[in-house]
Amino acid sequence: MRLCLLGPLVPLVALGGTPPGPPAEMGPFLPPDLVEIVALEPTIRLDIRYASANNFLGRPVYDQARAFLQRPAALALVRAHRALRPAGYGLLVLDGYRPWSITRLFWERTPPAQRAYVADPARGSMHNRGCAVDLTLYELRTGREVEMPSPYDEASERAHPDYAGGTAEQRARRDLLRSALEAVGFTVEPNEWWHYNFHPCPYPLLDLPLHRLAPAPRPR
Repeated sequence: MRLCLLGPLVPLVALGGTPPGPPAEMGPFLPPDLVEIVALEPTIRLDIRYASANNFLGRPVYDQARAFLQRPAALALVRAHRALRPAGYGLLVLDGYRPWSITRLFWERTPPAQRAYVADPARGSMHNRGCAVDLTLYELRTGREVEMPSPYDEASERAHPDYAGGTAEQRARRDLLRSALEAVGFTVEPNEWWHYNFHPCPYPLLDLPLHRLAPAPRPR
């Protein structure tokens, strides 16, 4: 489904010391075309941590547990997911498009010594453009999330995509994920094995809460 604007753009959070909205940018940009990932491929699983208390802030910051990407990125993600099937894995998405005001909140709530692991709101994030996805693998046979060298959102060297520690099995799964994503146009963030950016990304920074993107799916 296409991006559907259901109201004016407003920041989700108002914090002192930072601008009230995304920084001004020079275009030109393509019109946003955010699509819901599971609408394209229902077997991609979701565990949207920021819609729960299971995240580094310890409280929900999203109003819905949904994941969106710009259409080219979403289609590429579907290709990667299907390519992983012969190896017995599928993609488990932890986050996709992220409103800019949430990036600002993360920056404000992160100690300065650990800000290498969060995006600076003065520049914005690829998540804010709908071109970044946080994800891991799940086993097709059991449906369980796999173990990686670090948990999601851990701010340490164990989170680096080239970290040499952990078990051989954890590193092999991390590297399999990387190979599958790189084969369809994503690149891994240098200090987060779970964070992938899609290129090119000719879209503006956005600050839309998830419920304004499209109607919520109807219960089955």
